[in-house]
Amino acid sequence: MTEQSEGGTARKRSVETELVTAGRDPQRFDGFVNTPIVRGSTVLSATVADLEGHTGRYSYGRRGNPTVETLEVAMTRLEGGAGTVLTPSGLSAVSVALLAVLEAGDHLLMVDTAYQPTRRVCNEVLRRYGIETTYYDPLVAGGIEELFRPNTRAVFLESPGSQSFEIQDVPAIVEAARKRGIVTLMDNTWATPLFFRPHDFGVDISIQAGTKYVGGHSDLNLGTISANERLWRRLKLVHGDLGITVAPEDAFLAARGLRTLAVRLAHHQESALTVARWLEQRPEVKQVLHPGLPGHPGHALWARDFKGASGLFSFILQPVPKAAVDTFLDTLELFGLGYSWGGFESLAIPFDCSAYRSATTWAPGGPAIRLHIGLEDPADLLADLERGFQALAAVRDAQEPTR
Repeated sequence: MTEQSEGGTARKRSVETELVTAGRDPQRFDGFVNTPIVRGSTVLSATVADLEGHTGRYSYGRRGNPTVETLEVAMTRLEGGAGTVLTPSGLSAVSVALLAVLEAGDHLLMVDTAYQPTRRVCNEVLRRYGIETTYYDPLVAGGIEELFRPNTRAVFLESPGSQSFEIQDVPAIVEAARKRGIVTLMDNTWATPLFFRPHDFGVDISIQAGTKYVGGHSDLNLGTISANERLWRRLKLVHGDLGITVAPEDAFLAARGLRTLAVRLAHHQESALTVARWLEQRPEVKQVLHPGLPGHPGHALWARDFKGASGLFSFILQPVPKAAVDTFLDTLELFGLGYSWGGFESLAIPFDCSAYRSATTWAPGGPAIRLHIGLEDPADLLADLERGFQALAAVRDAQEPTR
């Protein structure tokens, strides 16, 4: 973070302070604390020389404006990269990042536990352009070098894994890739740069669905891509050539959400751990998949590399009929049934990722549920879950064969 001088002693600003200050320039906008929403496509130049020389700060709305720039600058400071570009969604951020580093004939190594739509980008879009994808076990660590081919161009990581929450050994994978000049990309939406900074571990491109914790209020779609010096120019060029842009209203909302990210994440983390520990004690629960719990298989790696845990995790129920699982979820009042996460509200979804795993096998031994723990009082959430388990038990017991 930015160096400051305090009584002659140099120090770095804390991440909390950077979240509040980064990208803002109130005096540029007559003292207004937040950068205004600037809508526009055409940008006028004072002279022909200025027009042809692109001497102005902005040249065309698609190439940036003050509202978008505010968020880009703030994200770059937070990520610790060389620059950041914005996209209209998290999935588009994944797509643009991959297209920035891959060409026809290249080979991509994609973690088997990646966000399911990311797999569709690989299997449908990249395949049509002559780019081959191999899925790898997230726990491969340095052994990933055995999967490298002469045309392997990039390795994509996501830690923890989507839905199943495996923790990858990021430093070992990055080290193996760097030895061969292979680019590394990482979806870091779960942790955000507050709890894990990919660039600090040598990752070339850090990707987030800003829809989630950056926005924080379930009212926008956004993607962010941060690149280090090695890849920044290439990413910027491809992003511009593809004509990717975001609405200034979405950039404004995301910048507003960013200012409270630290305090929100702290609450998400504390409440999620409270709920996860409670679930560990429930007889209906077979396993809780939360990296912050000592019993999680990847807990040691998480404790080594991460500074915290967000509000998203999963748990596995003991075997019960589907009707009992459905009743459990339908009974919940404070947990909405909906996709996405990272907002102020708690969410729950059932899932089965066995159909979209190829390098690993998903066989948890019971129905799986993913929770996002929002900003509600955790005591109220536990009471809601208790009611759900009571309803589950009633259906389960009614369907058990008479002994």
